[in-house]
Amino acid sequence: MNVAVLGETLPGEHRVALIPAGVPKLEKLGCQVTVVSGAGIQSHFSNEEYREAGATIAPDVKTALQGADVVLKVQAPTDDEIAALPEGVVLISLLSPLTQPELIGRLASAKVSAFALELIPRITRAQSMDVLSSQATVAGYKAVLTGANELAKFLPMFMTAAGTIRPGKVLILGAGVAGLQAIATARRLGARVEAFDVRPAVKEQIESLGATFLETEEEVTGEGEGGYAKELSEEQHQRELELIAAHIVDTDLVITTAQIPGRPAPRLITEEMVDSMHPGSVIVDLAASSGGNCAVTREGETVIRNGVKVMGPANLPAEIPTHASQMFSKNVETLLKELVSEGELSLDFEDEIIDGTCVTHGGQVRHGPTKEKLG
Repeated sequence: MNVAVLGETLPGEHRVALIPAGVPKLEKLGCQVTVVSGAGIQSHFSNEEYREAGATIAPDVKTALQGADVVLKVQAPTDDEIAALPEGVVLISLLSPLTQPELIGRLASAKVSAFALELIPRITRAQSMDVLSSQATVAGYKAVLTGANELAKFLPMFMTAAGTIRPGKVLILGAGVAGLQAIATARRLGARVEAFDVRPAVKEQIESLGATFLETEEEVTGEGEGGYAKELSEEQHQRELELIAAHIVDTDLVITTAQIPGRPAPRLITEEMVDSMHPGSVIVDLAASSGGNCAVTREGETVIRNGVKVMGPANLPAEIPTHASQMFSKNVETLLKELVSEGELSLDFEDEIIDGTCVTHGGQVRHGPTKEKLG
């Protein structure tokens, strides 16, 4: 069975779907791996490293796809790449089916069996395949470093001959994987950290990392299926905003991570809240790609409002490409173990992981919500 690893063409995307260390693992499954020349360069993995690991280096995408049974990418393929995909090939990548239904339709028309890594189910058996969680870990870590770099202050406390510097205050909104990693990173840097989440179950996790869990007098809860957050009622959302407004005033750095699958990101920071913050404060909005948690956020830009920097990074994991690729590669390798049996593709749609992740097969769109959007 032949596996082709393509490079990434999306501006700012520096990750690669399979690192050299993953090649021998796929060979044990009975796979031969072909990597497009330079696919790993931006992640600091050379062609020679792939060769030494047992992969074949192809000069271009067209050559790599000849005879391919499986294609691995980080981001969704371009129209030109879709046109070059062999009929019946299995594609594994991020596909954003709910926000890019037309792309899924084109993959179905091309008779590609496409697996959207965003749809890996939140079950114990699939944890090692969960790309969203692994990349959220990278994003949460990088968000704090990015924000700290933009601050006009230290985060840790310093006691010096020139006086004592008080520790900075960090507020984390949303305590999923990215939020918890942001809490841990901010605490490692010596900041005082507060955090809020609509899921009361995460209170213990927040406090175990040394942060203070913010609570309202009346409970605000919104825990949905699979441990994700769900949309609050209007009354609950108002209480949530009042709580955040009370704590954001004297905060130096805010990291927002709150997202609801398939829906616009909840608005947690109003323009008035931004105006209440001290000039020089920083907000890093990790929900920028789904509309932003902050009313001021613009995806891919830094907006300055009354001296407060509001950052809307589009793809923070790609800014730590070596380790982000290592984690992504591990997720993909583990998923492939479910798809390959004795060196051959074996798509068992009775399997919860395969059924839930495969969005197109046999010329049809299989993912219900995407099919509805396509009409």
